[in-house]
Amino acid sequence: MQFTFDNSYHRDLEGLYLKVLPTSVATPQLIRFNHALAQELGLDLEDTGEAELASLFCGNTIPNGAQPLAMAYAGHQFGHFSAQLGDGRAILLGEVIDHQGKRRDIQLKGPGRTPFSRSGDGRSALGPVLREYIVSEAMYALGIPATRALAAVLTGEEVYRETAVPGGVFTRVAASHIRVGTFQFFAGRGDFASVKRLADYAIQRHYPEAAKAERPALAFLEMVAARQAALIAKWLSVGFVHGVMNTDNCAISGETIDFGPCAFIDHYNPHALFSSIDKHGRYAFSNQATIVQWNLARLAETLVPLIDADQNKAVALANEVLTTFPAQFEELRMREMRYKLGLVSAQSADAKLVSALLDQMHLQTVDFTIAFRKLSVCQEKADQLIDLFVGKEDMLEWVVTWQQRLVLDGRTNAEVQASMLAVNPAFIPRNHRIEEVIRAAVNHADFVPFHRLVDVLAHPYDDQPQNAEYAAPPREDERVTKTFCGT
Repeated sequence: MQFTFDNSYHRDLEGLYLKVLPTSVATPQLIRFNHALAQELGLDLEDTGEAELASLFCGNTIPNGAQPLAMAYAGHQFGHFSAQLGDGRAILLGEVIDHQGKRRDIQLKGPGRTPFSRSGDGRSALGPVLREYIVSEAMYALGIPATRALAAVLTGEEVYRETAVPGGVFTRVAASHIRVGTFQFFAGRGDFASVKRLADYAIQRHYPEAAKAERPALAFLEMVAARQAALIAKWLSVGFVHGVMNTDNCAISGETIDFGPCAFIDHYNPHALFSSIDKHGRYAFSNQATIVQWNLARLAETLVPLIDADQNKAVALANEVLTTFPAQFEELRMREMRYKLGLVSAQSADAKLVSALLDQMHLQTVDFTIAFRKLSVCQEKADQLIDLFVGKEDMLEWVVTWQQRLVLDGRTNAEVQASMLAVNPAFIPRNHRIEEVIRAAVNHADFVPFHRLVDVLAHPYDDQPQNAEYAAPPREDERVTKTFCGT
């Protein structure tokens, strides 16, 4: 089992983490291994048996060159600052350089206690392992920046949440695991020497062009903001609700990270909220861009001493970045929505066209994913879309206006349809399907539904008539209204 590690976080940032080893488990069994991702990472595991893979990806076997550690970070959780969080149930094995020359973290989630576990057991229940595998790989297939799933392992041991449930370990791959909360950990202690070391490292790893700027820390803030704006715009374009956008779940790389109480909306509702721990709708669907701006403000606070020696000037410069964020995000959101409507040019009336469609979908509780998929062939089969709505006359009027707008771009119907089918998925990880998979695995040790769902979601833009049931919305008795973190 060959890994070519190059562990720069361990090497360059001593004092910003704690060394720790995974705790072995009794009888690990491999659930799924992502061979394609392993090849992309340059891991030589083709001839490795399932038992060896299970031992490796539960933490029983530590590969040569790994330097396991738990990262320190803090975070605002639902607006309240926790000065010390850290990797309480995750251990970073190390970093590899993939075939494209990109540095990638390999981390185990659920491998046992760390110095940051507090009263926790450091373990993961099987359900959250399966959920993260499903959703992270689905996000990748949808073309949305996200951490990836390398392996899922059944530990053979129970963990205790509300009841005793099977335990699992998830292996996550990320551009890095540096979060807004990582900066907050050291800034909150007044340790700005460590903040500078972390910023220099993050710039070199993720935004090397920022190092050439007059104020590298300010350029870094601008680039993180741009990545986050683009990410949230893509989330909204597929109906994704993260569910727990605390600053410790906001990656400076611009990847989607941590898939606890996440969900995809069925019928369109801008106020959609699923997380069982979000009592006041802080992280509701349409509030996600506002929360990212808030998170960026917390990052900016940690960078003030690095932006300029004059604090007032530094704050003013950081505020310029923050105040321009809403317009930056809205431009990117409209770009994504134009793609979904088959539009290539930008016209002043486009925002009204988009909002009119979404308003009708909201008022008539129309499924978000299905509506846009049917819209993709609406030039030829307009009735398929219109039949989704009770107010058919209003929708017919909207369709006529949209078709007139398409004429301005001068593309053929075939070109429009092809471009729309490439961005409007037929398949998303619907909440009721995920819950169905988890029940089968947890209650009956049946992983066939899990494997089938992962395989279907690997091709979200293909019609897959043999898997049509996975594109269907839930029946009323199947609807999932609450999702859970799993810690």
